[in-house]
Amino acid sequence: MIGETILGEEELGVLGGGDRISICAGPQGARLLLMAGKRLEEPVARGGPFVMNTREEVLQAFADLRAGRF
Repeated sequence: MIGETILGEEELGVLGGGDRISICAGPQGARLLLMAGKRLEEPVARGGPFVMNTREEVLQAFADLRAGRF
């Protein structure tokens, strides 16, 4: 397969128009979350379980979590 990328556990793959995906489960099976949507064309910053637009927003989310404001 031309341009094949193999992803491991807990890795994220982003597909574009016309891309295809092939999934092969190991002996223990597989769990997969497949999402589709329109691109927002905004910056993305992620850290731990949080996905925001900036690193500052990610840090604020962690601070809010620690302070019990969630």
